[in-house]
Parts: sequence; structure tokens; C-alpha cells
Amino acid sequence: MSPSSSPLSPASRASQSRPRRQRLDEQQRRAQIMSAAVEELAERGYAGLSLTRVAERAAVSKGLIWHYFADKDDLMEATAKETIAAIRDRIADSLDLAEPVPDVIRAAVRRAAALTVTHRAELTAVNHIVFNLRRPDGTPRLTTDVYEETYLLQESLFRRGQEEGSLRDFDTRVMAVTYQGAIDMMLGYLGARPDADPGDYADKLADILLSGMQRS
Repeated sequence: MSPSSSPLSPASRASQSRPRRQRLDEQQRRAQIMSAAVEELAERGYAGLSLTRVAERAAVSKGLIWHYFADKDDLMEATAKETIAAIRDRIADSLDLAEPVPDVIRAAVRRAAALTVTHRAELTAVNHIVFNLRRPDGTPRLTTDVYEETYLLQESLFRRGQEEGSLRDFDTRVMAVTYQGAIDMMLGYLGARPDADPGDYADKLADILLSGMQRS
């Protein structure tokens, strides 16, 4: 055994103490690449996005991106969908669903408004993708279909309020689409006006929404 390979040698001790690189599974690697895409979009916009820089941010080779995504459009679509789902789940997980439904709705609006401070990069990235990603015929590649699970969750909450008597009778799908549209407009407004108070806007919007939902 040579001195350099001795268990007591500095080289051997350094090798033993060096942390092994974690092997990521496919889902984790995809998430890593999409996270890098969010950072790139938030910093440089859709037109300025570079897949080379996305790969560098994700610490992967550019060729590995094509192993997980068919092309740039596929990466952009997946990034938008995953980011929207993550934001939705974060808000849902932060709510106390044992509270009365009107209180849950008000809290959800406030949580959404706070995203303009806590998740500005993610919101910016999604907006860039939604407004720029197009099919070959020029129509948007992302439609309201990305909100389907969100609509279903909102409808379930609204129906519970109707059953409990706190909300009046209305078409829950129409209300879910209207509610989500109001949230999106709020996020767009607050995102363009950093000096606006998200909490104040959220409270006023919740008042308006609940005035049309609650049983008088």
C-alpha cells in the first residue's frame, strides 16, 4: 500500500470527509431545471432567456435539459404549470380549513396578495410564460385549463359554505372563475405597483367578493 493511499494519509482522510454528491431522481432533476428557468425568466425576461444560463444555474449540462424536456416550449409550459401548482398548494396548506368559509376565503385572498412580496420571482416568471408562449398558429399555449384543479378546490369550498349556510346559492363554477380572475388581476396590479399595500388591497377585494357570496 502506498503512503498516498494509506487510511491515515491526508489524501485518504480528505477523501473520506468529502461529502458525496447527491444523486437526484428524475422528478428532483426536473424541479431543479425548472427552478433555474424561473430565476432566469425573473431576471432577464422571456426574450432574454438563455438555456445555456438555465443549465448553468441548475448545475447541469445543456444537453441534459433535452433529456427531461422535449424543447424550450415544453420546458416553459412545464415550468408555468408546476409553479402555478406549487403556489396553489402553498396557499392551501397555509389555510385553517376548520374556520368558517368566509374567513377561509378572506385569508386565502390575503395569502395570495402576499405572494407579490414573498414569491415575486415565481409570479414574474409565470406571467412571462403565459403572455409569450404560443402555439404555431399564434394562439396561447397555456389556457384556463391550468386552473382546473384550482377551480375544483374553490368549488368544493364554496359548496361547503352553501351547505353550512354562510354562503348563498350560486353557480360554484362561475364563482370560481370569477374569484380566480379577481385574484389574477390583483396580482397583476400589485406586481406593477410595488408601493401598493397588498394587505389593504386584499381586504378590500375580499369585502367585494364576499358581498356577492355571503347569505344576507
